[in-house]
Amino acid sequence: MMPCKYNKLLYIGGMKRHKYLIVIGGPTAVGKTATSIKLAQMLDCEIVSADSRQFFREMTIGTAKPTVEELSQAKHHFVDSLSIHEEYSVGKFETDTLALLEKLFEKKDYCILTGGSGLYLNAICNGLDRFPDVDPSYRAALNEELAKGGLETLIAELAEKDPVYFEKVDQKNPHRITRALEVIRSAGKPFSSFLRSAPVVRPFEIVRFQMSMERISLYDRINRRVDIMVAQGLEEEARSLYPLKTLNALRTVGYSEWFDYFEGTTTREEAIELIKRNSRRYAKRQITWFKNQGTYMPVIQGDNAVSEILSEIKKQQI
Repeated sequence: MMPCKYNKLLYIGGMKRHKYLIVIGGPTAVGKTATSIKLAQMLDCEIVSADSRQFFREMTIGTAKPTVEELSQAKHHFVDSLSIHEEYSVGKFETDTLALLEKLFEKKDYCILTGGSGLYLNAICNGLDRFPDVDPSYRAALNEELAKGGLETLIAELAEKDPVYFEKVDQKNPHRITRALEVIRSAGKPFSSFLRSAPVVRPFEIVRFQMSMERISLYDRINRRVDIMVAQGLEEEARSLYPLKTLNALRTVGYSEWFDYFEGTTTREEAIELIKRNSRRYAKRQITWFKNQGTYMPVIQGDNAVSEILSEIKKQQI
């Protein structure tokens, strides 16, 4: 971990001053952006995005980025910070975010970290597992095997070589499967042997919240959001990015469905319905992930959400 110039507890003007990272997580479309902005205004602090899709400048409509108006209401970091042509990892995000927090906490007592990307939130809250460097040829070979033979064979290999991680991993996520196998093949050891047994200690207090709402309401909200995206020009945005479809950043919900339509394997109407369905499924996985963490306090989305969060933060300060 990078050295920091501050501690969890500072003495400023004879008074004790804690530093708090407020984490606002939850599924897509639940309202994390609006809640984070209200909190930032009330706490006079800035927002760090942990939504890995919103980092990329070229992907705007399909990633539901904060609007220009929302960005003007509170300072955001890491939104539109990268091009899809740039390689970026969760490890780099951890390094960049810790360096940023060090600067922000020199002036402020609070900072908000928000997003639905559990891996990126965990990198800041708990620290990353440290894996050995892997020759790119292993990844290339696995991607070729995935393209030719599908995911089933790779899943079987993972089950045989690392049954511990096999039981934990999302077995429908090809990136997670290939990542584990590239480490296993390269190091000759189970992927699970490199997993951290305990979280790191950060030089700031962390208070975590999970935004939620009734499942049926969330799904309806997702469906309506997709309709709005289409009206805003999502199809045209996806078409402009189609020549770059093999880039990792574009292998995601909201774009891959359009690429199938452009290639004639689905109709336009089917593409839109698939975006809605895949977005709902993604939200369901996010809900499960946050629930399984056991460290996020549930907050029902609504008029009282911000006051509930502020009340809980006050309790932490007593």
